[in-house]
Amino acid sequence: MLIHNVYLFVEDYGHEAFLQALLERFAEEYQVDINIRSFSATEGHGKVISKLTIFIRQLQRDKEHLPDLLVVAIDTNCHKLVECRNEIDGVTQNIKGFVVLALPDPHIERWLLVDSVAFKKVLGEGCNAPDQKCDKDRYKQLLSQAVRETGTSPILGGMEYAGDIVEAMNLRRITGKVDSSLKNLITDLRNQFKRWKSDKS
Repeated sequence: MLIHNVYLFVEDYGHEAFLQALLERFAEEYQVDINIRSFSATEGHGKVISKLTIFIRQLQRDKEHLPDLLVVAIDTNCHKLVECRNEIDGVTQNIKGFVVLALPDPHIERWLLVDSVAFKKVLGEGCNAPDQKCDKDRYKQLLSQAVRETGTSPILGGMEYAGDIVEAMNLRRITGKVDSSLKNLITDLRNQFKRWKSDKS
């Protein structure tokens, strides 16, 4: 049995929960076996980039154990999406053939609010479509508020529902018009899983 090793390098728990669920969903959809291993750096954008640089160096030293896919997840934090992509590309340029970027714009919590139907399936009530503002902690507050409005007390700010919400999401609709940063991720991952499925056959 061919198992593809996937590494997640994430900024915090929210990114890990979201991506784990999304990867498992694609693995099931394309009938591809994957093994996910997570690495977390939780000290803000600058520290995350520094730790990513060290992490990439370590990967390059041990080329026999390189993953089949590395997903790097960092919030854009109100910086332009292209600027964040270029910054990470500069760090991963020597291994970019198997790197996919997950760059929530501006924060991961926003991604859980883009599909009100999925939100309702999980929590019983829909949520308002999120705006596109860049205030610090805005989307943490909006997600927590949306969960509370369903009559549920969020334990982890609502991120504890990430897996279920991702499972319920209409990915086709999202990639059609909802959020460009999430659209980029879904498109890149779908293309990767298509390649793996093609190789399998």
